[in-house]
Amino acid sequence: MGSKQEIADYIVGQISEAGIVYARKMFGEYGLYCDAKMIAIISDDQLFIKPTEAGRNFIGEVEEGAPYPGAKPWLLIPEERWDDSPWLTELAKATAAALPLPKPKAPKKTKP
Repeated sequence: MGSKQEIADYIVGQISEAGIVYARKMFGEYGLYCDAKMIAIISDDQLFIKPTEAGRNFIGEVEEGAPYPGAKPWLLIPEERWDDSPWLTELAKATAAALPLPKPKAPKKTKP
């Protein structure tokens, strides 16, 4: 189906104080990044946060869901929580802090 750009833009705006935050379009959906770490997916206009112990502790009782078929469960954030920028920002910070930095990509080999 694909998610709307407006939703990605809105959520990025809501968590912009968490660090360097941006969305990257991926297969019609969006990956959300904070300080170079992928922290969330917007899929079918729903917000899924990467599951971490810090995120679970922050949220408390949490609903889980799969952002795409075959995916492991992620933390599903209900739409009514999206308007709470301070809460969403703290969740983004906690999640990013709990995740490792991505491994650097190997340099491309050039053909002789």
